[in-house]
Amino acid sequence: MEASIACSLPLHGVVKVKSHTNIVPTTTSPKPHSTVTSTKSSLLCKVQPQPLLYLCTSRINSFRAGPIQCGNSSNGYSANEGRGLREWIEQVGDAISTAFPLWVTIGCVLGLLRPSCFNWVTPKLNILGLTIIMLGMGMTLTLADLHGALAMPKEVFSGFVLQYSVMPITGFLVSKLLNLPSHYAAGLILVGCCPGGTASNIVTYLARGNVALSVIMTAASTIGAVVMTPFLTSKLAGKYVTVDASALFISTLQVVLFPVLAGAFLNQYFQPLVKLVSPLMPPMAVAAVAILCGSAIAQSSSAILMSGGQVILASSLLHASGFFFGYILARMLGIDVSSSRTTSIEVGMQNSALAVVLAIKHFGDPLTAVPGAVSSVIQAIFGSMLAGIWRQSIPAEMKD
Repeated sequence: MEASIACSLPLHGVVKVKSHTNIVPTTTSPKPHSTVTSTKSSLLCKVQPQPLLYLCTSRINSFRAGPIQCGNSSNGYSANEGRGLREWIEQVGDAISTAFPLWVTIGCVLGLLRPSCFNWVTPKLNILGLTIIMLGMGMTLTLADLHGALAMPKEVFSGFVLQYSVMPITGFLVSKLLNLPSHYAAGLILVGCCPGGTASNIVTYLARGNVALSVIMTAASTIGAVVMTPFLTSKLAGKYVTVDASALFISTLQVVLFPVLAGAFLNQYFQPLVKLVSPLMPPMAVAAVAILCGSAIAQSSSAILMSGGQVILASSLLHASGFFFGYILARMLGIDVSSSRTTSIEVGMQNSALAVVLAIKHFGDPLTAVPGAVSSVIQAIFGSMLAGIWRQSIPAEMKD
């Protein structure tokens, strides 16, 4: 049985149609209709019934009139355009995230010199901004990351212990050493009792640290903050101000644990959605931190201008101690260089945005939020400088 295919093509010569041998088996003798000659404006090609793939991939060996287009036009251009747009968004997002210290500094300077710029920021928006940060961090977690963390229990556990020992104790000792006013002392201790900050993942990448370990350490300290932050704050800062540990616990659940778990759930079961929005999350997190810190500075701008030097010194000592002891103690525990850099950054960089939100919500004096806002700038500057130094040398384990 034969099929007829009408080929409406302007012809001025001979068309030889040759099949792919891997699709249609060749016969021992050529078919008499395999070569067709015509001078008409259309050609009736009598061939055996062939698969559509064969018809669309047959080669035209000799044709002087022009090219033949077979089948539907490809949508490769639209796919390439979509891929190019995503890559462009990722590059812009990376550039914005890398300049994290700059944006936070701009936010704090605006809050200090033009506090009216942040009149629109309400407590509800503060919580929304922090929720976006935590949700974005949760979207970076997968079961594979958790499995990798289980393969490095020593590093994860060491980072967790150093996070909730070095920073809270340093915050308490610096407050005593500088004889800080009660509101600043409570705010500094609160910063020290908070988990690792999301910006630590960016700084770890720049410092040639272990990025996967950084994500897991941040997640571990963030989940642990549900218990550790209220407990340590009440023990260390309770003598300065009244701390409602139960209310602080509930707030930490709402603005930390639930968004992180929601992000991890989305990443696990709704990956197409996460893949779509994930390039936007880092710059949104950076913008949220800059707005939160600028708003905290704006609420107490006059008091900061009068006594801000003391807070800057206290924050500098707090974060410098975290970076220094985080690295030294990790090396003393036998952790490799790359993971020690990660531990140093995780310990030295706190979730200052969380400190700001908790201080505003649970402490009566708005000045308690000032150390959190100032520390966000200090730690970003210190972390960027440290990343610039460490980036000049590649750890031996990364070379391997």
